[in-house]
Amino acid sequence: MKRLIGIMQFMTRLPIPVDTGIDEEFHKSMIYFPVVGLVLGLFYYAMGIVSQEVFNTYIATIIILIGEVILTGGLHLDGLGDTFDGLYSYRDKERMLEIMKDSRLGTNALLAILLVLLLKAGFIYTLLEQGLLWVILLMPVVARSMQVIACYKTKTPREKGMGNLFIGKVSTPYLIGTILIMLGIIGIVIFIVGELTLPSILMQLGSVLLLIIAVRLFVRSIYKKIDGITGDILGCICELAELGYLVLIYVTYISF
Repeated sequence: MKRLIGIMQFMTRLPIPVDTGIDEEFHKSMIYFPVVGLVLGLFYYAMGIVSQEVFNTYIATIIILIGEVILTGGLHLDGLGDTFDGLYSYRDKERMLEIMKDSRLGTNALLAILLVLLLKAGFIYTLLEQGLLWVILLMPVVARSMQVIACYKTKTPREKGMGNLFIGKVSTPYLIGTILIMLGIIGIVIFIVGELTLPSILMQLGSVLLLIIAVRLFVRSIYKKIDGITGDILGCICELAELGYLVLIYVTYISF
């Protein structure tokens, strides 16, 4: 429970009045990443229900996105921006890392954040219109699980940084445990909403598998640039995984 509370404090802005601290084994709390996603997803789900009762779907979508930024403190959006500023500056490794540490937002960062938010808004709006609000609940669960997958058998090019708490410290049992927790949460949610059918199960498993492959390929491409990953890149992966999950669910549940 201490590790769950600790990682909840680390990854969200929820007011939890308990000081758990960060120790040398803080990385073991990564197995709770899907649970953190579930807590956030429940908040998004609740905001979606309430806002749809009061406002139209467009306003409800904006409220969900604003709620996401508030509850996470924009932590992952910041990582998204820094990653695109650094990796796509087309400089050498050291300069890329310096740019990623710079607190100022460049053109690449602004464009990446704007485009991701616009795309997420579009897909969330469509899913709400189709009565698939429960997808918003699962979105952060899957995305934060992808962060754990990104940390498996990887390294960081920096000596210091928040990402160093987790990167390269995911053992095989913890990786398997995280994936099982994620799949368990997905199974429970689709059962509760009445979507526990063979096609739905296959679509969820297919979406998760494609995201895992995409994350590992993304990590591999980053290695070629900076020989490792950073905390900013983990934030970037979270944002892109959320968007990727929305896209895949749209394609599988609505397009077909």
